[in-house]
Amino acid sequence: MEALAAALDGSGPAILPLDATLPRARLAELIEAFAPASIETSRDFQRISPASQLTRSGAQAAAAGVDDDVAVVLATSGSTGLPKGAELTAAALTASATSSLARLGATSGERWLCCLPVHHISGLGVLVRSLLAGSSPVVTDRADVGVIVREVAQPGSGCRYISLVPTQLRRLLDGGAPLSGFRAILLGGAAVQPGLLDEAAAAGARVVTTYGMTETCGGCVYDGVPLDGVHVATDADGRIKISGPVLFSRYRLSPELTRAALHDGWFVTSDLGELSDGRLKVRGRADDVINSGGEKVVAGEVEHVLRDCPGVGDVVVVGIPDPDWGERVTAMVVPADPSDPPSLDDIRTYARDRLPRYAAPRAMMVVGELPMLPSGKPDRQVIRDIAIGAG
Repeated sequence: MEALAAALDGSGPAILPLDATLPRARLAELIEAFAPASIETSRDFQRISPASQLTRSGAQAAAAGVDDDVAVVLATSGSTGLPKGAELTAAALTASATSSLARLGATSGERWLCCLPVHHISGLGVLVRSLLAGSSPVVTDRADVGVIVREVAQPGSGCRYISLVPTQLRRLLDGGAPLSGFRAILLGGAAVQPGLLDEAAAAGARVVTTYGMTETCGGCVYDGVPLDGVHVATDADGRIKISGPVLFSRYRLSPELTRAALHDGWFVTSDLGELSDGRLKVRGRADDVINSGGEKVVAGEVEHVLRDCPGVGDVVVVGIPDPDWGERVTAMVVPADPSDPPSLDDIRTYARDRLPRYAAPRAMMVVGELPMLPSGKPDRQVIRDIAIGAG
């Protein structure tokens, strides 16, 4: 918290939070890609300078500085290759946190429970909100019923806000956690099962769904409505565009990627969406569009429908190579009841009654749980690899 506070007020250097539990080789890749000037490890509390001592090559990286207003460089979440390093200014992080607190109606001193990784924007955002609220967050590496009971029930100092991904909310509801003790639960990072919000409401929880990414300092659209100062539009291809004071300034040491993402003050996302009466509906990712038999299938739309299919607990849809169709629409399904999973015919019939016929999955795998990224999002590359291996 001290390093983040110093980075935000300008009294300290910009910080690059990394996951210390990553394999050393992966950390070396990130360090070489982002070229920090020095490294402080939590494993042995030593400062290593120059950072080249932990790179793969051992050569001194060209440790380029950042602009004075940059407070944090954060690796974007990604399932393949190296993530990009988004440079976030103190002004952008502050604007995001200020608008978030205002939208939630949070008051000074109210505490947050942080159970998301602080090397991701979801967890880091909780820390920034806490700093602006003048409170000390409770940071934990897990969200279980015991933690919720302990931290919400503290007399006079209990946590009143929390940020979760859908998988965490599902587990807490199943465990009977006292979620009504929170004034608000921010929910983002992945698509939400339709019934999950109803269950949470029935348990007395106030859930606010969020949409955003590292490049927007986290969630910038709450329950479909942009935060104050944030503007959302779609381009001719249906891609979501975002502008406002919450945007990142550039990708670290990647001017070409920056030029591709930022246009005239707008950040062009990889998501497809629709706007109706000022409210945003996210359809899915543009790079998850499946070309099957010459027809374009938006994986996110198929997933949204199938999450309501009887017998389906959760689902991810991917495209895998097919000699006849180009790509085969394939569903990885977590059954609601492991002893009675739905069949391929079940989900095909359900999908065909609600979507164009070509969007119905042609193959299905039943699994106990979905492969997930540390950020709480499904690991689509792993899911795709499993589907290809299954044929």
